[in-house]
Amino acid sequence: MKRNMRKQGNSRKYFYEVHPKASYKIKCFLEEERKMKKSLVLAMAMALGVTASAYAANPFSDVPAGHWAYDSVNKLAAAGVVDGYPDGTYGGDKLMTRYEMAQIVAKAMAKGANVDKLAAEFADELDTLGVRVANLEAKADNVKVTGQIRYHYADHDDNGYETKLRSRIWVNGQINDDWSYTGMLENQQDFKNDAGEEDTKFQRAYVNGKLGGTDIQAGRQQLFLVGGNLYDTRFDGIQASYGEDVKFSAFYGKPTNQKKDMWSWTNKKGVENYRELEYDNVYGAKVDAKIGVVKATVGYTVFGDANSTKYVKGKDGFAPSNDEHSFDLDDNEIWNAGVAFDLAKDLEFTADYMKSNGYDGDFKQDLGDDAYILGLSYQGAKASEVGSWGLYAKYYDQDRTTVVAHTMNGDYGSQGFKGYMVGANYTFAKNIVGSVEYYDLESKEIGDSQYPSQDLKTLWSQLVFTF
Repeated sequence: MKRNMRKQGNSRKYFYEVHPKASYKIKCFLEEERKMKKSLVLAMAMALGVTASAYAANPFSDVPAGHWAYDSVNKLAAAGVVDGYPDGTYGGDKLMTRYEMAQIVAKAMAKGANVDKLAAEFADELDTLGVRVANLEAKADNVKVTGQIRYHYADHDDNGYETKLRSRIWVNGQINDDWSYTGMLENQQDFKNDAGEEDTKFQRAYVNGKLGGTDIQAGRQQLFLVGGNLYDTRFDGIQASYGEDVKFSAFYGKPTNQKKDMWSWTNKKGVENYRELEYDNVYGAKVDAKIGVVKATVGYTVFGDANSTKYVKGKDGFAPSNDEHSFDLDDNEIWNAGVAFDLAKDLEFTADYMKSNGYDGDFKQDLGDDAYILGLSYQGAKASEVGSWGLYAKYYDQDRTTVVAHTMNGDYGSQGFKGYMVGANYTFAKNIVGSVEYYDLESKEIGDSQYPSQDLKTLWSQLVFTF
């Protein structure tokens, strides 16, 4: 790099000789550059906050005592921020590339110098050089606002179509070096009718940070269990994790926004009924480990204090039934194990198994007690890479006791289900990603013919904008 700088100097001399008419303008430009360098060196030296008098040695032959830059250059050299050429010169009059300047800024940052403006100017070069400027960004803007807009259209074979627009605004604030806050406001607009139905809710509000070597997240947050096949929505509680290649995690809280409708039916008198299931608390623990090329997980989850309520439709709408069909259930305890690994480049295989206690209690119907989920995924669309794409597929065989709030976009019934899904995604433009998914599932038959199986097919499509 320094040899190239010398070549630049020789080229400049040759240019002056061949193009004398242009030499004046170029010399003016270089003089301005020299003045800028002078200001830059002085400012960088002042940012380090140490006087140069402590350094007696003169490291560069072309910066003698009495030179305007002597004190500043001497201090920068002693601090390891700048260095010279093998011949003992500093070369202050030579041109400098942006990457060379970024290296100087990076060294100054490492010494604790306050060079926020310079770091912002050379942010791209610093990023390329692998220099983190997170602290600088936090100083410059302690609160960060991001967002996402998702439009989706779905055709349900059993329930007709739906079309909605979901907008999310995320707010992230730095509390201190170890702790931060996250909040999320969500708006849903239903376009299926002309009523302009919409709602806005504050969906997330939590803090996360470290206590010792343990990661802590507390508040209203997302709980993601067994790849979303058991639970994937909000809960009010706390999560803690420790470790990297082998990570131990535990959680406790109250589940929210559960899919409470277990199933619905029409009785012999032609009256519509449906049953809800709700849990008062959820807790559990899991271990995630990376063993060579295999990622493995094993976990234990308890959805506690379950309550099953029967609702009957009357002239004023649905109301809870007061008969013996509404009752408390035992805790739903679920063990799970899973693996994930690459079958080939960019082709990942996943497998998950769940085993529950099957609601041992007052419930009279057999809801089953296990689940098998197999998945394949190839590449995947990345919002930052235009033209990136992915394919994915899953096979499900899940009993009702292994589902609380599933992550899937298709109808999966309320009695347990089995079947498959296939999907694809594509990045049309930066931060604009489209997806399409097809689900072909069959609900499981439970008990007597009052709860027969049914085919459930869904074609789901969405377009997501992030900013």
